[in-house]
Amino acid sequence: MAALGSAGALVTATLIAGAVAAPTANASAGSGPGQNREARGTAIAAERAAKAGIDWQDCPADWNLAKPIQCGYVTVPLDYAKPYGKQIKLAVDRIGNTGTKAERQGALIYNPGGPGGSGLRFPARVTSKNPIWANAAKAYDFVGFDPRGVGKSTPISCVDPQEFVKAPKMDPVPDSEADKLAQRKLAREYAEGCHERSGWMLPHMTTPNTARDLDVIRAALGEKKLNFLGVSYGTYLGAVYGTLFPGHVRRMVVDSVVNPSREKIWYQANLDQDVAFEGRWKDWQDWVAKNDATYHLGDTRAEVQEQWLKLRATAKKSPLGGVVGPAELISFFQSAPYYDSQWAPVAAVFSKYVAGDTQALVDAAAPDLSDTAGNAASENGNAVYTAVECADAKWPTSWQRWDRDNTRLHRDHPFMTWANAWMNLPCATWPVKQQTPLNVKTGKGLPPVLIVQSERDAATPYEGAVELHQRFKGSRLITEKDAGSHGVTGLTNPCINTRVDSYLLTGELDRADVTCAPHATPKP
Repeated sequence: MAALGSAGALVTATLIAGAVAAPTANASAGSGPGQNREARGTAIAAERAAKAGIDWQDCPADWNLAKPIQCGYVTVPLDYAKPYGKQIKLAVDRIGNTGTKAERQGALIYNPGGPGGSGLRFPARVTSKNPIWANAAKAYDFVGFDPRGVGKSTPISCVDPQEFVKAPKMDPVPDSEADKLAQRKLAREYAEGCHERSGWMLPHMTTPNTARDLDVIRAALGEKKLNFLGVSYGTYLGAVYGTLFPGHVRRMVVDSVVNPSREKIWYQANLDQDVAFEGRWKDWQDWVAKNDATYHLGDTRAEVQEQWLKLRATAKKSPLGGVVGPAELISFFQSAPYYDSQWAPVAAVFSKYVAGDTQALVDAAAPDLSDTAGNAASENGNAVYTAVECADAKWPTSWQRWDRDNTRLHRDHPFMTWANAWMNLPCATWPVKQQTPLNVKTGKGLPPVLIVQSERDAATPYEGAVELHQRFKGSRLITEKDAGSHGVTGLTNPCINTRVDSYLLTGELDRADVTCAPHATPKP
């Protein structure tokens, strides 16, 4: 984050498994002999998992997943080129379909993004009676999993979690070359910490390996083909899976799409994000200004921005409550451009602060050092995010390039640019080999994929959905116009909800791409 047996025995077993399960592998989607070995390794692991199945039990109490949700593990190779070498365990959970036996269409597997997000809460959409998913739940078992390195699945770590959350951190926006030097040192130390604590797993923490894991989980579930719902980074996982295993896809919904172009993964994708975040930050400020009667933060975007800059400067000079500086403010405020559901809560806390209540903002933005489980989860999520993005692709190693690109972007897009740069900078000194991203494309047997995207998404800009749509032939794109929340399929918008249901239940898609009006704007 392996060891070989007798070489002769291994080769024979590989060839036999490769022959038996040739369609499993679609090795042609990869490039070079390494991909073929990994394709054969996946076929071997999938065959093994299909025989073993999953030993479903009530979930461990500390997983906080109440009955009737069940939990289990699937064993996968650390390195698919060495399927008989070291194995790791992946945590999975499920809830059976709520309809009749005749209505059941198999398992629907979910990934929420990240990289580093846990999918184990997915079956709770059924137990909480989430109306948006009620129709799909009749037909499908809802299956979640923690990807390799995440949560309950052989977790990785880069730094002590309590140290990771400590505040205040340095202001991401540098005032001097000395500030940049200090941040570069922190990024390098973080990369070294990952190697020290989790070096054995780092070379194998890639999206193609997680896609191979997904195929082994499919086999362990006894499913011939995969039904998949991926949000955010989950869309890239879906795109890579669809490229490696096109004949294994039954239905696939991807929502809020990472641009799968090799040129974008991952350095350029993060720069594109900074531009999109600035746009969505302005959308939120416009909404706050329109609701000035509630929030009293100014009745123009410029006035709201003025209040933000004032708050930022105050926290920089003297961190609020001793712990909330500019870095903590950005972490808290960025949830508004991410999700519409956060527009009102963030505005309310901001409003209280301007009215003289500093404590509300400190409570919202400061780390809680007593929440050791939450802090461990945050540290782990960040470790996986870094490990996967750094290993998936070759990153620029020249500081001059990082400095030039981010300095230029920051001028017009100051909200997120430097914060995002420092978060990704460990990739410039990453201590393990970096891969070349897979060329995402349509392979033999890939069915039509449903793509859902809001037009002003900050985290995964709209162009990503267009790019995947062009690469996956026969796919359909639903665009939510004049909207920008990240993760569209979880919102109430009948124009989108009915089409997602219809596709999952019948496989049917519109004859052409569809544009939907936005979901309801948040109420103050």
